[in-house]
Amino acid sequence: MPHDSVPADVARRVREAAKNRCGYCLSPQHLVLARLEIEHIVPRARGGKSDESNLWLSCPLCNRHKADRTSAADPESGNEAALFNPRCQRWSEHFCWSPDGLRIVGLTPTGRATVAALRLADDPDALVVRGYWILAGWHPPVDLV
Repeated sequence: MPHDSVPADVARRVREAAKNRCGYCLSPQHLVLARLEIEHIVPRARGGKSDESNLWLSCPLCNRHKADRTSAADPESGNEAALFNPRCQRWSEHFCWSPDGLRIVGLTPTGRATVAALRLADDPDALVVRGYWILAGWHPPVDLV
């Protein structure tokens, strides 16, 4: 979503609530070259409103992979599951980091569907960048939400 279509005070509150990090991969703004985007949890293409309650931060990679989806197949069961909602669900209840810290692992149907749909465990660019963050001691985040 173009940042100029969200009032500045709403954008500020969304960024503060999200702790200036992507709601899906937890990439912090200070380590991401591009500006984190204010995204629609329920996309406008699916009837989502531009109300603050439907907005959160997403890195460009996660936002592009999510596209207009609200659900995806859980790879374990094959059943359709709702995607993770960072505004009202706790990250640590649906995801954890792989032992090497490179990949996000889904723990629930929602977590697994989100990992698959947003390519949280296999996007090659994300894996390279996370690898450098690990070497620098910046990753994985310790204050999981």
